[in-house]
Amino acid sequence: MLALNTLRAAAREALAFVAAQPEVAEAEVFVAADANLTVRLNYTSHIPSSGVEEPKSTENHGLGIRAVFHPPGGESDAPGRLTGFGSEPSDLSLAGAARALSKARAAAVFDAEFVSLPRPEANLPAPSAPAGAASSGGYDPAALRVGSRRLLGAGWQLVEQGLGAFQSSEDLLSLAGGPDGVAGQGLILGGDAVLLQSRMAVASTHLPRVQTDQNTLIMSFATAMVERQESKGSGWSVSSHLADFDGRSAAEAARNSVAAVGLEYGGSRRAPTGRYRVVLGPQPVTEILEWVLLPGLQLEMFYAGASPFLGKLGRNVLAPSLSIYEDSGQPGLPGSRRITDEGLPAGRTELIRQGQLAGLLADYYNYQRMLNAPDARQKLGADPQAARAAIAPRCGFRPGNGGGRNFAAPPGIVPCNLVIEGQDGLPNDELLRRVGHGIYIGRIWYTYPVNGITSGDFSGTIIGDSYLIENGRLTAPIKPNTLRMNDNVLRALNDIIALGAVRRPTVRWSSDQITWAPEIAIDNFQLEEI
Repeated sequence: MLALNTLRAAAREALAFVAAQPEVAEAEVFVAADANLTVRLNYTSHIPSSGVEEPKSTENHGLGIRAVFHPPGGESDAPGRLTGFGSEPSDLSLAGAARALSKARAAAVFDAEFVSLPRPEANLPAPSAPAGAASSGGYDPAALRVGSRRLLGAGWQLVEQGLGAFQSSEDLLSLAGGPDGVAGQGLILGGDAVLLQSRMAVASTHLPRVQTDQNTLIMSFATAMVERQESKGSGWSVSSHLADFDGRSAAEAARNSVAAVGLEYGGSRRAPTGRYRVVLGPQPVTEILEWVLLPGLQLEMFYAGASPFLGKLGRNVLAPSLSIYEDSGQPGLPGSRRITDEGLPAGRTELIRQGQLAGLLADYYNYQRMLNAPDARQKLGADPQAARAAIAPRCGFRPGNGGGRNFAAPPGIVPCNLVIEGQDGLPNDELLRRVGHGIYIGRIWYTYPVNGITSGDFSGTIIGDSYLIENGRLTAPIKPNTLRMNDNVLRALNDIIALGAVRRPTVRWSSDQITWAPEIAIDNFQLEEI
């Protein structure tokens, strides 16, 4: 991966070159280098397999230019500007910058709502931070120097942890008739260990000092099966430092696959259509909030009039026990950044504070056009000038496909660390006791909004790690793919029984956005038998 000094020099030189062009009024240069290192698990006890496949990697670097051009007929007093974006891969020279600028010029369109590229005063008042703490990203120097041997070692850690959990399972030993028969049950371990490495530099007309950042993120996703019993379990882990990686996500997956056999309860069961008391585990909480709720908490959706919370800034919208905030700059969290991809300070945005709509996710473009919109007060439900802190542009990022910082795209509204809190977090056993009788939902997929974002309606399928709750404890596993969620996220999050005390970092597939999700117990949750 290219050195940070190389990216810094490229950004400085490209900005000087672009700013010197007579047709350019404003410019921003973003330079980035990303790497995705992946090792894949492929273990089967009854079919010859490699256990761990060879590591694979993708690397890229390049620069992107946003430019504001003088209009062909000269400047006018009318709002709006002629803007364009262009990028060039693998070439950070002035020739590469010239090609990127040429693409930006060719793609330029008149945007009547554009005000300017980011300015330093945009993020005032400053985002909150712990007293005495300096904002820093999730960055591990060792993870930036990792080689194939260490990456393979991470894969074998997963395999060894998963097989160790299988071998020590009393239920599996009972099914297999002893240690010698365990492999004959058809044990399968699949998944990935993924290391993301990212470096960037950004500078612009209004933020001419080159700013840099670098980040690392280590994730693992494991699926385990006991094939003869048709049972499956999953596990995952998220960290920013190699020292925190231990492979235990595969052990979790193995234990869950054995529990899904339901030996004590005569196997897995179906559940009929109905409204249930449920406990959503961290993965379902993450899926539902990110796919269904979060779009409605973006300033862009408010501007478009497409949020279920339109006109409700400062009002109660969800259960008073629930708080949600985004903190892209919190020290110590794996998803943290020091600065945004627009060169502004990363920081905390309160979204839901004890059930009240307290703020919105924003980038600079949407921040500026909301401040200048004639109907902004109606859309927000508050004076936009008085609400500047609530809509400050702290989430202007450029994620790639599956993570990183993408030089080939302009910034958009992208959260990094979404944190969910409850007023009185409960331990798991107390949460189950409060529910009494219901269903624990541990893993879902194909979760999506229906009837539009503004409705809050959503659907999704329960695929594993889920159980009946009887007399305040987990009992028989739910047969996978036999229950579908069909509810409304606004109704559900206004009918919260309690939240769990433990927040677990959770990442959706093909994403590096991290949600710190607790278990959440909800009443009257609609499930339909498939």
